[in-house]
Amino acid sequence: METLEKSGLNIAKIREEFPILDQKVNGKPLVYFDNAATNQKPRRVIEALANHYKTDNANIHRGIHTLAERSTAAFEETRHAVREFINANEAEEIIFTKGTSESINLVASSWGRKFLEEGDEILISAMEHHSNIVPWQMIAEEKSAQVKVMPIDENGDIILAEVDKLITEKTKMVAFNHASNSLGTINPVKEIVAKARKVGAKVLIDGAQATSHLEVDVQDLDADFYAFSAHKMYGPTGLGILYGKRTLLEKMPPYQGGGEMIKEVTFEGTTYNDIPYKFEAGTPDIANVVAFKKAIDFIDELGKDKIAAHENELLSYATTEIEKIDGVKVIGKANEKVSVLSFSVEGIHHFDIGMWMDAKGVAVRTGHHCTQPLMDFFCIEGTVRASFSVYNTIEEIDIFTQALKDTISKFKK
Repeated sequence: METLEKSGLNIAKIREEFPILDQKVNGKPLVYFDNAATNQKPRRVIEALANHYKTDNANIHRGIHTLAERSTAAFEETRHAVREFINANEAEEIIFTKGTSESINLVASSWGRKFLEEGDEILISAMEHHSNIVPWQMIAEEKSAQVKVMPIDENGDIILAEVDKLITEKTKMVAFNHASNSLGTINPVKEIVAKARKVGAKVLIDGAQATSHLEVDVQDLDADFYAFSAHKMYGPTGLGILYGKRTLLEKMPPYQGGGEMIKEVTFEGTTYNDIPYKFEAGTPDIANVVAFKKAIDFIDELGKDKIAAHENELLSYATTEIEKIDGVKVIGKANEKVSVLSFSVEGIHHFDIGMWMDAKGVAVRTGHHCTQPLMDFFCIEGTVRASFSVYNTIEEIDIFTQALKDTISKFKK
């Protein structure tokens, strides 16, 4: 496999850390280009997960025996690693959830019920994932508030001039993604946050597509809330992270009731635990949290600047190559993108493209990518989406491009 000199990474060596890549699909070497949906796991993460169950499995926080203390220490070590990874002010501002979707639902439900009033407005963008649309619609309906939408242009960039018109004294929350899962667009977070601050609005950033690609400093961004998922960062599935400013989290009511989130329970009433435990009811996904630290270590060892350089090289090369193919239209041409390449092919349904690519061993995502309003904006049902990670190569893009040409050729016959 080729090593890209611009990144300074030994890609062949990196690939050796991912056992799943060493296989054939439909008789062809696997080319995995579905990284925006979930990326693969390095051996160290898999082994950490297995080792926890082999040696340390016990419930956390409430036990005094050795296994419980070891499990608790490893669990909280990951919380501190996450704090450092996104530069939160303190570990107590890090809440473990089951995914980005639950993190956003937590904020919409808890913060929304506490602070939203009739007539208030929530501003989202036209490129949001359903998980950053539906929770706000639900709480808006409950509180008689209104959801408004920041428009985008044909390249997939938010139209900032229109944002100025939409943010008013009625705006109480601005919720948008750091990077689009469908278009790859990297949004101007600090500019939008500054606009929100002028009217005293709070800001939630969906960082699901950003944390493995971009430097994330929640204090520098001045995010009130930042949500992301472990499984898009080479970590386990079923684990999400919510960062929230202490001043807000302490004022918010619990999202769920149960063990751990309480201080004292009587039949007459209950007092709640301190943050972050107030928002972590019940037994958490202990093993996945413990293993997630190994994923953070993996990213830190490679360096986000080198990861980004490699992925940008792949994106640029792939975009150039498929734009040479007749009938292919790239959807999303923002100047600043993460490594997501969405496209359509004239006269061929995206599902058909995906099936024929799979026959060649190439895994791409097809459909609306949980962004149906965005697809409506482009007047399409969906796209084919190829998304690249640090373990992908130029050679794989050549295989992908040839598979796409062969697929198109089959349909033209």
